[in-house]
Amino acid sequence: MADASAKGHKNEKVGEVVSTSMQKTIVVVVSRRVPHRLYKKIVSRRKKFYAHDEQSTARVGDVVRIVESRPLSKLMFLPAGWRRFG
Repeated sequence: MADASAKGHKNEKVGEVVSTSMQKTIVVVVSRRVPHRLYKKIVSRRKKFYAHDEQSTARVGDVVRIVESRPLSKLMFLPAGWRRFG
């Protein structure tokens, strides 16, 4: 059958860890800068994502990459396929 690379592109996001208080779950804030629809001024938009962290190695302030996957719970659908950046 087809391998994982043939199934399509997985959406990736880079963000900052803001909470590690849950067991095996981290909260990542992804910021993006977009123009306002009407006034065209550049504004910052932020969204929180819950990501699975099996080894609980992430710390608050780490910059991580999260990868799209199937739902793991009601809120969490991004796995711990994260990588710490310098």
